Amino acid sequence: MKEQNYKNHRQYLLGYHGITFLLIFILLIASIYNLYIGYKTRYEFRAALMFFITSLILVSFFWYLRVFPNRAQDRAIRAEENLRHFALTGKLLNPALSLSQIIALRFAPDEELVELSNKAAAENLSPDNIKKEIRNWRADHHRA
Repeated sequence: MKEQNYKNHRQYLLGYHGITFLLIFILLIASIYNLYIGYKTRYEFRAALMFFITSLILVSFFWYLRVFPNRAQDRAIRAEENLRHFALTGKLLNPALSLSQIIALRFAPDEELVELSNKAAAENLSPDNIKKEIRNWRADHHRA
């Protein structure tokens, strides 16, 4: 696996983010068109409505298949980073840090975590700026 850094840490999967999204989007557009034609001509309207509802269900599945695991993983990251900060300092992370800031801090090595977390809380750094401040990137290859 190649070395992870700020420029390549985001992961997009062609099969999921590209092809599956495109196919569901095409299906949704086709179902809306089919529903419009079915409503206008009063021919096969129930079938068109079922087709539209099915496409909405697929859109919902596509969305929540990403949201639910990411939220669970975000909670785990918050707990891990709190524990790591506690092990290094004897104190929990500053409560002023947002979840997105804590998630960005996971890329900081132990040597940079305390200083960077204090700076992030004091200056309200964005997650992107936190990642840019990291000198020695700590890879996370297990993000869902």
